[in-house]
Amino acid sequence: MIRFLKFAAVLPLLAAMGINTATAQPPDFVDLVEKVSPAVVNIEATRTAEAAMRDGGQQMDDQEVPEIFRRFFGQPGGPGYPQPQARDRTSLGSGFIISADGYILTNHHVVDGADQVVVRLSDRRELDAEVVGSDALSDVALLKVKSTGLPTVDLGDSRNLKPGQWVVAIGSPFGFDHSVTAGIVSAVGRASRMIDQQYVPFIQTDVAINPGNSGGPLFNVDGQVVGINSQIFSNTRGYMGVSFSIPIEVAMNSADQLKAKGHVSRGQIGVNIQDVDRDQAEALGLKRPGGALVTNVVEGSAGESAGLKVQDVILEYNGQEIAHSSDLPPMVGATPPGSKVQLKVFRDGETRNVTLTLGELKGDELAGKSDGGKPEKGDTILGLGVEALTADQREELGLDKDEGVLVSEVDSTAAQRANLQPGDVITMIGKVRVGTVAAFKAEAAKAKPGKPVMLLVRRGENSFFTAITPPENDD
Repeated sequence: MIRFLKFAAVLPLLAAMGINTATAQPPDFVDLVEKVSPAVVNIEATRTAEAAMRDGGQQMDDQEVPEIFRRFFGQPGGPGYPQPQARDRTSLGSGFIISADGYILTNHHVVDGADQVVVRLSDRRELDAEVVGSDALSDVALLKVKSTGLPTVDLGDSRNLKPGQWVVAIGSPFGFDHSVTAGIVSAVGRASRMIDQQYVPFIQTDVAINPGNSGGPLFNVDGQVVGINSQIFSNTRGYMGVSFSIPIEVAMNSADQLKAKGHVSRGQIGVNIQDVDRDQAEALGLKRPGGALVTNVVEGSAGESAGLKVQDVILEYNGQEIAHSSDLPPMVGATPPGSKVQLKVFRDGETRNVTLTLGELKGDELAGKSDGGKPEKGDTILGLGVEALTADQREELGLDKDEGVLVSEVDSTAAQRANLQPGDVITMIGKVRVGTVAAFKAEAAKAKPGKPVMLLVRRGENSFFTAITPPENDD
């Protein structure tokens, strides 16, 4: 028979085992919450109807259309459907006061596009706020209200966080001001799946975060802010146990720059990168998967000036190991443009040190020209059907006239495992650029059965490496 003991009855046993019973008890955050809550604010950001009309009008979302109109008039835009009217749009979020003279941190996405921002304090005062600056890539916005003597938070250091530590969030989910939730740190340095958030090494927690929590503080057990609550991962648009916060060091770096010059500057190498999997590591001669595999070097970039090449693997940045390609952008983005940095790079079976002076991140650049010819059909090679690109196809992709062959068929298990699909363009096999079916055939003939070979693939506007292993027997 199993007996269940109350927690209090177990404490003497834990003490006898040498376990600290003070830390073994469930945490109590009452004192922490009482101390920090006055510096947490509710934010109401409004996009007025007048502003919407100035920008070309405003349409009602499908979910906002009253059911009675759907039944009698059909879907929006149909015959007889009532014309949508522009109206104010309001979003709710959270924030926290970082200086007694009225500077407040929140998320960029909370105030983005708003022309009226109101901050509600814990004592119920409502103050109009000015957006000093806002940065989409870090999702940080700096606000200013006209007041003095305001309560402030203490800033901590998220670099001291470890998975398993307790953290507390305070915010306004669904408009419920000063709601408190708690949980543990699930991981640190987590990459976002959103491409415009690649410069933030997120703190992942299981703290309950919902709409309205955005921009609110994440506290450690000492009552110090270690992050700004920013995202959730969800299939339902609600909390599912995976929440992400911006490290306070990243947020304050953005805030300081926004205050000083109105925008955020970031370093840039000027390369596109991807992860290295097991087959690619074998094909490249790496002992194990790891690092950031260079798939493209931007013309005129710092990376090109330093001699970086496609198929290089960046293993370290200023002495910090790159375990995944997503580790690199936050490190580079946190380094000021013009800084000299040291890279450890793997190329042709050897590691080498590269000194590089960072450029400044200004956005994506795509360019290319082409000339043409008629499609040239090819045999099935490496389990792939390939053919020559037309002039129009090359022009659309921004490829040179002697660059790339088109994948027309995927006829083998090996090619499918390599994630290849019809419509892909192969621009390199091994370390050789290919632009004709004949050139592709010649290089493919050098591949050894059972040994992975690297392919550089263009899909849409993106390039990536994949490794295909020719079978030792026909599949």
